[in-house]
Amino acid sequence: MTATETAAPDTPALGRRQVHAVAGCYFVASFAALGLPPYLTEILPGLGDASGQWAGLLYVVPTVFGGLGAPLWGRLADRYGRKRLLLRAQLGLALAFVLAGWADSLATFTAALVLQGILGGTFAASNAYLGAALEGPALSRALTLMQGSARAALVLAPIVVGALTPWISPHRQYALLAVLPLGAALMLAVLPEPATPKTTTPRKSQRADSATGTSPTTSLRTRYALEFAFVFSTVISFPYLIPLVEERIPGTTPLLSGVLFALPHLCYLVSALWVHSAFHNRPRLGIGLAFGCIALGLAAHGVAASLPAFVGARLLLGAGLTLGLVCLSLLSAACAKGRAPGGMFGSLEFFSKAGAVAAGLAAAAGNSWSGPAAPLLTGTAGALLAAFLVALPALIRRTPRPRWRR
Repeated sequence: MTATETAAPDTPALGRRQVHAVAGCYFVASFAALGLPPYLTEILPGLGDASGQWAGLLYVVPTVFGGLGAPLWGRLADRYGRKRLLLRAQLGLALAFVLAGWADSLATFTAALVLQGILGGTFAASNAYLGAALEGPALSRALTLMQGSARAALVLAPIVVGALTPWISPHRQYALLAVLPLGAALMLAVLPEPATPKTTTPRKSQRADSATGTSPTTSLRTRYALEFAFVFSTVISFPYLIPLVEERIPGTTPLLSGVLFALPHLCYLVSALWVHSAFHNRPRLGIGLAFGCIALGLAAHGVAASLPAFVGARLLLGAGLTLGLVCLSLLSAACAKGRAPGGMFGSLEFFSKAGAVAAGLAAAAGNSWSGPAAPLLTGTAGALLAAFLVALPALIRRTPRPRWRR
């Protein structure tokens, strides 16, 4: 057994309760980070931006700086300890939320969002922690559970924020929700520290094997490209969804808007485990179907003019979201085999954030050009292109060659 194949003897294996604890800590820490940005159009008028025109750009400010810092934090986690860097991320979020909640100007609020991006990164840190102790199907299930935590926050947080709005503004709720990452840090303090990843230098034979039964294994470059395209096509509908609903359905309450925003993520919570079982040997097929559903869902948003139509469009988008997130987790588990998890998941987070940044910029430009429905057209085109590119290799393999080339 070579040095690169030997795992540290003191590396503790994570049990189900510990995996659930990590996912639970991510859920409570991400409540404000994921649930409050949809209400930026209501927060910004109180800070001097009367029309909320900066909502699309500020939506991605934490994402920009989080993406820039993620690879560095990932490498530091591999070097100095994943638990230590995960605790740092939780405490950094708490500090940023307090500053955002008490900001009294647009500049201060923006600075708080910058700090949130630089000091946060709880998702990549949590995945690196899990990737150091798990591999193969166990890791893909844990990553699916982590995405479930994010979806649960996106389901509950907008609804809770909308329900609390009559008593406390979404702006001040940032400070209130800072207690959540503080509580998560206390919970994480009792978990073990995986000392080193199982392997640090993947061999060629390891790269050819798939931890999820897929063959051949998706390359890291392909995985990064899929992450960017998926995040772009889904996130582009987020910043201006609530204004679009209010424009199409006058008199919509904040609570109902929050429910509509959360509906696709609720689809994930209901069906993610079933999708994991159904597609664990064919994640690429699931990703192709995901982009197709996303394109149809976004197009349906563009023409929806009633509550039932919006519900249908959100459910269709939810089907694409679920297929994509689960199948991308399956590919991540395959790519993680034999690699240092902090560096890989940190780089993956960079491309995820890059997709979100591009989506936010495109959403802001489209909204300025033609209103809140314009970003949906861009997202539809992007998802259709991605679906075609995912299906292209299979189409090429099935196309019979001319006889003169045989």
